[in-house]
Amino acid sequence: MPSQSLLLAIDQGTTSTRSLVFNAAGRVLASAQREFRQYYPQSGWVEHDPEDIWRDVVATAREAMAGAEAPIAAIGVANQRETTLVWDRATGAPIGRAIVWQDRRTAALCERLRAEGTEALIRARTGLLLDPYFSATKLAWILDNVSDARRRAERGELAFGTIDSFLLWRLTGGKVHATDATNASRTMLFDIHRQCWDDELLDLFEIPGALLPSVRDSSGFFGETEPRLFGAPIPICGVAGDQHAALVGQACFAPGMVKSTYGTGCFALRNVGIEPPPPRPGVLTTMAYRIGGVPTYAAEGAIFIAGAAIKWLRDALGLIRDAGETAELAAKLESNHGVYLVPAFVGLGAPHWAPHARGLISGLTLDASAAHIARAALESIAYQTLDLMEAMAGDDPFSAQDKGALRIDGGMAANDWFCQFLADILEAPVERPAMLEITAQGAAFLAGLGAGVYPDVAAISKAWASDARFEPRMAQDERMRLIDGWRDAVRRTLA
Repeated sequence: MPSQSLLLAIDQGTTSTRSLVFNAAGRVLASAQREFRQYYPQSGWVEHDPEDIWRDVVATAREAMAGAEAPIAAIGVANQRETTLVWDRATGAPIGRAIVWQDRRTAALCERLRAEGTEALIRARTGLLLDPYFSATKLAWILDNVSDARRRAERGELAFGTIDSFLLWRLTGGKVHATDATNASRTMLFDIHRQCWDDELLDLFEIPGALLPSVRDSSGFFGETEPRLFGAPIPICGVAGDQHAALVGQACFAPGMVKSTYGTGCFALRNVGIEPPPPRPGVLTTMAYRIGGVPTYAAEGAIFIAGAAIKWLRDALGLIRDAGETAELAAKLESNHGVYLVPAFVGLGAPHWAPHARGLISGLTLDASAAHIARAALESIAYQTLDLMEAMAGDDPFSAQDKGALRIDGGMAANDWFCQFLADILEAPVERPAMLEITAQGAAFLAGLGAGVYPDVAAISKAWASDARFEPRMAQDERMRLIDGWRDAVRRTLA
């Protein structure tokens, strides 16, 4: 493993874009980050301007590379998943804003299709549930609502992609229209068993096949950047959806290992090996990664609102100035005082999949304070994680897994109070890696694997290091009291 081999990871997230330069040992040498604007044109709608994203990708990549002051061996891309956009093949210009994964505008279409009995087919082919979360109905909406889009798509003039595809197109100067198997598996159009786009699903959603990118492994040569962007062409050798990149970054290569990422949302993935498991209620089957042509699968639970709830406390309510204050506010309270927040601001994800649910705060009394609401926001993320773990584990309780701790990452993993509460509620150890930018590290690992910097995944596992481990210590009766209160609040929300 050449120690001087540097890897650039582009981590394009829901609220910000980051670029980081890693050395082969997994250490960050330079980084840059920019937040970008969110658009909310109607209730339940969320959009991004693709040009904002492209501008920030180029700017942060240039800044990070300038800080590293050495040549880059390869680029890896991790991206917010399911977010959908369409662009002109001739000009590369988007035909409108991107529809973000959080967007719920296609809930009525999903309900109609479900009433028509299509969900079983979708579930069998894609491992997903019929939900506005995924890309297919977003793409159908664009074709039906953007002027002339369907006619142009049928004529082959337009290209569809999730954010990774758009970035690959732009980075390579329009030479590459591709995605990887993990991102393809989030569209509701990809057969995860046959590893190809599914013609029957394309017909169901009335989507012309000419729109679609080619599907490749998560690690391998995708193309080279245009020389004008960074001064010289750089090979792009890794692409994965952000949660799959985090699974790789956490070195969860053995079946049974679980990671949970706490960013805008929370996404837990459990490596289930090279055979997809039978469906479990409320749990998705998805790609973990595809390396060397071999698909590896994961069970997934998705929480739509995690860190976004803390951002809401700061930006909408003004209860905190920065996210770090929540730990101090929560710790100074003896209990949650019976206050629960169910953060269903854009519906509830797994295991409920209730797109029309909306947020609720219960248990308020006159002596409830800002600290109680802040604590309720933190607690809600741990309770939702428990719901995910129980749904994914089924008859194999998470606490009994022989693989040990839940590996966590994302911004909230830096909050010690939250980490301890999470271990208490899960009744299982929680382990935090030394590198919290694990999604970016996963993208770098995939790029390094594709470029030959790492000979195999065992070398990646050796580069993973733990920072802290949190063991459960809450009394069982207190734990059950808190969980019962949460489940009552969820029932009220769903009602």
